Amino acid sequence: MPSPRPAKLYEQVKAYLREGIASGIWKVGEKIPSEFELMERLGASRMTVHRALRELSAEGVLLRLQGAGSFVQAPAPRSPLLEIHDIAEDIARRGHAHRAQVLALEARPAPADIAAEFALRPRARLFYSEILHFEDEIPVQLEQRYVSPGFAPDYLAQDFTRQTPNRYLQTIAPPSEVEHVIHATLADASLQALLRLGPQDACLCLLRRTWTPAGPATRSLLTHPGSRYSLGSRYKLADFHARPG
Repeated sequence: MPSPRPAKLYEQVKAYLREGIASGIWKVGEKIPSEFELMERLGASRMTVHRALRELSAEGVLLRLQGAGSFVQAPAPRSPLLEIHDIAEDIARRGHAHRAQVLALEARPAPADIAAEFALRPRARLFYSEILHFEDEIPVQLEQRYVSPGFAPDYLAQDFTRQTPNRYLQTIAPPSEVEHVIHATLADASLQALLRLGPQDACLCLLRRTWTPAGPATRSLLTHPGSRYSLGSRYKLADFHARPG
């Protein structure tokens, strides 16, 4: 049986840093040794150390600041994927502070593709909100939401700095059907400014559509910084029955 291949040098550097973080040598918010110090300490080339730091930054383990060095990041918070949870409540459960900045709240003509999702003619009027959510003053989600006026006629009169759209809409009626679609994208200039991202940073996007018995109710695009947020769920399969393949 062949022996396992030794880990590549940059993977060894990553493992060294991960072990140091896990054991508390470097705590959240603390600066790790510089590239030069790691080269001296581990006997690795600058290219090897640079790759390790770059990958740990992309994975959300480190935050690299130009001219300042690399710092340990807190683990990316995870929100449920299959359920509809309120972001303000998720943040509060983690012991952090939520704040919302309303960027837009208006009635607008719907683009043809979005109007079709609501079974409406092109440029039919829909309510639209665009809200930036912060966790401890760090932006973690851009929420862009279209709402059927028939479902929530008073939507534009709400103060969404005091309660989230999700919480308000749940008071009207819970959805009877939900669709979730996830994709990744690079941040354009607008997202870079709003979410404080670099030009090569990826975003995690969740498209959520909801229906009530009366028809389509909402369409929401929730965009998160990929290195600062994750989505996941755990559930039992007891109610699912095996089918012949």
